[in-house]
Amino acid sequence: MEQPNLDYVNQLARGDESIKNELISIIKKEFPEEKKCYFESVEKKDFKIIEENVHRIKHKISILGLEKSYKIANEFEHNLRELSFLKKEEFEKSLMAISSYIETI
Repeated sequence: MEQPNLDYVNQLARGDESIKNELISIIKKEFPEEKKCYFESVEKKDFKIIEENVHRIKHKISILGLEKSYKIANEFEHNLRELSFLKKEEFEKSLMAISSYIETI
């Protein structure tokens, strides 16, 4: 399974530690909130809201260099438009990997 990384964050920061730290801080603050909203919307089976939450989280997945997970999130987002949970488990595995990772950065 692919691992989250800070390669893209480092690219964006261009060696500026304060920018890098700010980006990490934003991820650490926003991701848990977005993940919580995602699971709440899944519980309610509100496909439109789930789709919006997946879309938001997809950006964090991209920033953390998870190309395969981004593709899965994209497919899941499209499946939700068809009222399908196909790719849900794979998407949620990515969420768990990100949760574990952001505790270490």
